Amino acid sequence: MAEKVEKVGVKRESGYLYFIDKQGDVSRALMARGGKKGGKPSKVTKVGLKKEKGYLYFIDKQGDISRSVMSRGGKKKAKKAKKTAKKKTVKKVSKKKTVKKSVKKGKRK
Repeated sequence: MAEKVEKVGVKRESGYLYFIDKQGDVSRALMARGGKKGGKPSKVTKVGLKKEKGYLYFIDKQGDISRSVMSRGGKKKAKKAKKTAKKKTVKKVSKKKTVKKSVKKGKRK
């Protein structure tokens, strides 16, 4: 569940991507559509939010800044699974098949 961090009340326009930049301010960039490239980000509101590690910050439906706990997975789970699955692998020796050549007997000219 998300918790509100800061009340900003940003009014959104369609065609723009709204996000919290590295400085903790609300910014927006023009979205890429139909072969057109996106635009450079521009600041909408200065907030100066200090981000904490382990949280995902986003702009909610009301235009305020909210955060939720990041669910981490993948790497740690993969390492644990790899450690438990690690066993000695024995190389199987395969026998070589010999191909017999058949000689046709017949008349030579």
